[in-house]
Formats: sequence, C-alpha cells, structure tokens
Amino acid sequence: MKTAIAIIGAGPSGLLLGQLLHNAGIENVILERKSGEYVLSRVRAGILEQGMVDLLREAKVDKRMNEEGLIHDGIEISVDNKSTRIDLKGLTGGSTVMVYGQTELTRDLMEARAAAGAVTIYEAKNVQPHDLKTDKPYVTYVKDGQEHRLDCEYVIGCDGYHGVARQCIPSDVLKTYERVYPFGWLGILAEVPPVNDELIYASHERGFALCSMRSQTRSRYYIQVSSEDTVEQWSDDRFWEELKRRLPADVAERMVTGPSFEKSIAPLRSFVAEPMQYGRLFLAGDAAHIVPPTGAKGLNLAASDVSTLYRILLKVFKEGRTDLIPKYSEICLRRIWKAERFSWWMTTMMHRFDEFDDFTRRIHAAEFDYFINSEAGRRTIAENYVGLPYEPIE
Repeated sequence: MKTAIAIIGAGPSGLLLGQLLHNAGIENVILERKSGEYVLSRVRAGILEQGMVDLLREAKVDKRMNEEGLIHDGIEISVDNKSTRIDLKGLTGGSTVMVYGQTELTRDLMEARAAAGAVTIYEAKNVQPHDLKTDKPYVTYVKDGQEHRLDCEYVIGCDGYHGVARQCIPSDVLKTYERVYPFGWLGILAEVPPVNDELIYASHERGFALCSMRSQTRSRYYIQVSSEDTVEQWSDDRFWEELKRRLPADVAERMVTGPSFEKSIAPLRSFVAEPMQYGRLFLAGDAAHIVPPTGAKGLNLAASDVSTLYRILLKVFKEGRTDLIPKYSEICLRRIWKAERFSWWMTTMMHRFDEFDDFTRRIHAAEFDYFINSEAGRRTIAENYVGLPYEPIE
C-alpha cells in the first residue's frame, strides 16, 4: 500500500492532522495499535484553547462542539480560601476557552474520517518505521497475523509518550528533559452538576484541588494526593470530604455530591524531547512532550504541533517548499517551552510541596499576591491560559 503521509496513532492529534490533510487533498493513512473502542474509552482533557477551537473549525469537525461545548470567559483561583476571578476574555482582548471532553472530540474526528472514506487501520501490531533518512521511508505492521508494508513520503509519530516513533530517533541525536513531581492527581467523574459556572483552581495548605466539568450535568473533580496513594484507598465519601476541605466554605456548602463512575490517579511530570524531527519522521503531541495538567496544556500543545506541521506539509505538497521541513522542530519548541514554563509555574504555585522550607513558602505567597492582585499579573495568567498565538508559517 502507498500513501503520501503515514500517521502512527489515532488519538486526537493523529486524527486531527489526518482530517486537515484529507480536506487539503493530501492522502494519508493512520495506523493505531489499539481498537477504536479502546481509544474512545480513554478519559482525558476537556479544556480547549482558543487556537485549538479555531483549528477544529478549520478542519470542519466543529458542529457538535459548537452545540454542546461550554465557552468559558474566566476561571477562579482560590488561595487559602480566598477566590479571585481571572477574566480571560477581558484581559486577552476577547479570547476564551471551551469545555469539551477529549472523548467527544475524538468521536467527532473518528466519525468525520469514516464519512470521508479515509483509511484508519486499527489493531495494527508491531508498527515500525524504516529508512527515515531516505526519500522513500516506509512503515511495516502486522494486522490479523499478516505483515504489511506502507510506503510513504513522510511519517508522523502521534503515538504518545510510550509509542515507537520517538524510539526511532538515535540516542546520540535525541535529548530529553524531564521533571517528575512528588504527587499525583486523584480525579473522579460523577453525574452531578458542576459546583461553579467556571473552573476553580484551589491552593490550600492540605494540597491542590480543581473543580472542573464535562457538561452541565457531569462534573470532573481532582485533588492532590501522594504519589504512593492508590485508588482503593479513596472511597467516594473520603474524596468528597477532602475536596470540600480545600475549597472556600461557600463553594463546599453548595457542592452536590454523588457516586463516581470513573476514578483514577494520574502522575504529574514535565517532559520534552528535542529535536521533534529526524529525517522524514516528525513527532507531534505526547510523543514529544508531556506537561502536568495544571495549566490545561497537554491536548492543546498537540493541536499547535498539528497546526504547524499541517501548514508546513501544505506548502511542501502544494508549493514544493521543502526548505520549511527542517524548521518544524524549532518552531514547535518555542511554543512548547513557553507552555512547559506556564504548566510548571501553575503546578509549583498551586500544589503543596512537603520539601519546601518556610522561606520558599513565603516567596510563593508573595508571588501569588502579585499575580492575583495586579492587573499585569492576572493578564499574564490569562494570556497563557487561553493559549499563546500560533507562529505563522511563511
């Protein structure tokens, strides 16, 4: 089989890139090692930056998002039970964020790809790229016990942190940067109305908490827990009790609780791989970078990678601009490191670190006082939260 672009991974980044390329008349095939049902079962992010919302509209997969997504003009930050609203729209000249679950977004992209007749091969085992430094790369995989070969012009690794794509870059070429945080997020989904119209980020002496949502009837809540904790240690009752302790009294009082239908603990880490390109292989999304979820940047960074790569490939195939290919990594990394910085800052400021001494805690208090109580500080938070602009490809 032959195609122009071989995409490894049918998560949101691979599907979104595939849809944009298909709409532009650039043939692509997606290879995914899991089943479609498994991909849809993953519960992930739900906050979309303005840039990602615009990109989904450009890809023409925005109908249900426009109907069901919740536009948020602001967020609340609670520090030691005192809340401050960050006016995202007012402080950024009109930018907002959209609450729309990654599962729903993935479903929309899958359905659009199927309707377009584009090829996705699920349960493709032993996927392996070859000859990436030549002008004739190819990918082999096993499907139903038979080995297949997919010839292509470029290979895109959208296969996540544990995928095969990044492993294809030689160790003497690839450099990685990582920070692992000494705690995790215990998160639940429950069929209860959100406690607030906008997200609440809470910094408390007992630890971080986040009040989020997926819809007007489904809520997503998180609390900081030890990295050694297990889900089995946390009953629903214990979770709700601890969450309320970390929130302002008026918020805790109006919270509606109920049984959770999904509960998990996510470790927090920052990770960046450089470069994001090797020969005719490009990395996008979690294959190249991970951020702690505090700044709501993971899925959105993948979208900015996709936007950059799509616009480069468009010029390559339509205008012969192969000079742009080596620029992919440096363009992406400029935005990635800014998002990594913001996610690190939010994580460091909002969470309880047992190893911090009294001096560090007082410095954090002073920093919070500045960022929350000055317009310049609130604007900095708002600009980063709604997403920094995508760099144009010229």
